[in-house]
Amino acid sequence: MAEGKKTFQVPRVKLGSQGLEQPLEIYLATAILHKELARALVTLTPLLSLPLLPHFHSNNTKGEELKTMAEEQKVIIPRVKLGNQGLEVSKLGFGCMGLSGMYNAPLPEEVVISIIKEAYSKGITFFDTADVYGPHTNEILVGKALKHLPREKIQLATKFGIVRIGSDFKNCAINGSPEYIRACCDASLKRLDLEYIDLYYQHRTDTSVPIEETMGELKKLVEEGKVKYIGLSEASPDTIKRAHAVHPISAVQMEWSLWSRDIEEEIIPLCRELGIAVVAYSPIGRGFFGGRAVMESLPSETVLKSHPRFTEENIEKNKVFYSRIEKLAAKHGCTPAQLALAWVINQGDDVVPIPGTTKIKNLDDNVGSLQVKLTKEDLKEISDAVPINEVAGVRSPQFQLTWKFADTPQPKSSQV
Repeated sequence: MAEGKKTFQVPRVKLGSQGLEQPLEIYLATAILHKELARALVTLTPLLSLPLLPHFHSNNTKGEELKTMAEEQKVIIPRVKLGNQGLEVSKLGFGCMGLSGMYNAPLPEEVVISIIKEAYSKGITFFDTADVYGPHTNEILVGKALKHLPREKIQLATKFGIVRIGSDFKNCAINGSPEYIRACCDASLKRLDLEYIDLYYQHRTDTSVPIEETMGELKKLVEEGKVKYIGLSEASPDTIKRAHAVHPISAVQMEWSLWSRDIEEEIIPLCRELGIAVVAYSPIGRGFFGGRAVMESLPSETVLKSHPRFTEENIEKNKVFYSRIEKLAAKHGCTPAQLALAWVINQGDDVVPIPGTTKIKNLDDNVGSLQVKLTKEDLKEISDAVPINEVAGVRSPQFQLTWKFADTPQPKSSQV
């Protein structure tokens, strides 16, 4: 096909059996051919009383050609390794937390299942949940959704360690004791209705329990086949090194986005030195770079109302960063959310972002971010558009900051 738009003039055709006739013009852009359009044309052609569309249905060859072209437009999500122990996942994961609330009202079960199935159909096989989401209901919903998918092709990650006391995260305890870990693992397996967990994270570091004790129990769960691979979340460099010495860590889950980059100085180099992958949560800035609180108001149910960066005062200060990313996105022919996500995706093959969403449209946009190609110069230009020292508000509510990059006591044997 030549570049530019092609116009195919089709003779007057009957629309159905009511005698109505009118000309049909079909416009196709060479560079962008959506599979939905292709499917509609192939499906509707017989209904429009067209024996053969000359440009698409010559002996059905062109019709098949159209289908093939449509399929070629489907984004192929690459497969990457998480760590050096053999875990392979889709380059783009799916964070399931928001499906049961937190950023919005909880979704009905059938909607949750449909979204997860749709994500899988697009090539996402890496799904992330936790026992504290809901609490517990998120794992149950994810487990039900997985019944509709081939288990052997899914990589399911869940977490333990945060104990909610009350209805929100403001009253929580962190527990990394061996007996608690085992009880959590068994409970998660039951809720998920699975025989094993692909990737099991310590959600936050227990500062009262040596990481060696926590890892010792996790190692036993691996040996028993209940867990395949081990991960940490928001751990300090020292905790990561000590944990990895007990049993290899496959992934460290950390917040990483254009306005949350405090892991770049120590955590990222350490993980690469040890062969540990980085799973980036909130890669679109908790929705900020998708326009949340800038282009649209916050839902009444969202926890973001208490987030430092989303207060009325700080949002006004931070809007400038959204505007800058919006302009750069136009330059790259994508949305601001896609550019923000592409920035994370392009940080390396050992980086897997896990954006979440409750809308199929946003899911499509997230997958589309894989087509945004960025050079080193592009990455720097995008980074420079959001200077971290100018962002108003810290990246987490104050009560959660003590959980970040936490250390643990030395094991008793080393204290003698």
